[in-house]
Amino acid sequence: MEPDEPEIDLFRPRTPVDDRWFDDEAGPVVRLYSMTRGRTRPVEEGLFDLISLVIAVEPGPDAGAVPAHVLDPEHQTLLALCRSEPLSVAELGSFTDLPVSVVRVLLGDLYDADLISVTRPVPLAELPDERLLRDVINGLRAL
Repeated sequence: MEPDEPEIDLFRPRTPVDDRWFDDEAGPVVRLYSMTRGRTRPVEEGLFDLISLVIAVEPGPDAGAVPAHVLDPEHQTLLALCRSEPLSVAELGSFTDLPVSVVRVLLGDLYDADLISVTRPVPLAELPDERLLRDVINGLRAL
């Protein structure tokens, strides 16, 4: 043991100061449920698949402008990320280092405020039949 380090008594009761669980340089840790205000699902259930593309939009003239100070820092980060190009929900989760479930709830808030546009993938059931596409191609070739 170096002479500068204080001696640790393993049998001394711990004080609340000893039990601090955050790093002084990093600051206190924010719990995920506080970011989502206790919510676990977005308002629009099923809107945010992992591959749904999200892009920030400028609010219209008749839409109520949401002041920047009303949005949480996480909301502002998501808006900044998808302002220049569409990003998937999975990419937003990766870039923000937040769980996708939290990102979905935060995106739901932004969607309700008309600050983002969401493009959902086309379900397989709605894609045209391959046989139909071949018939169309063959018909075009016959012209």
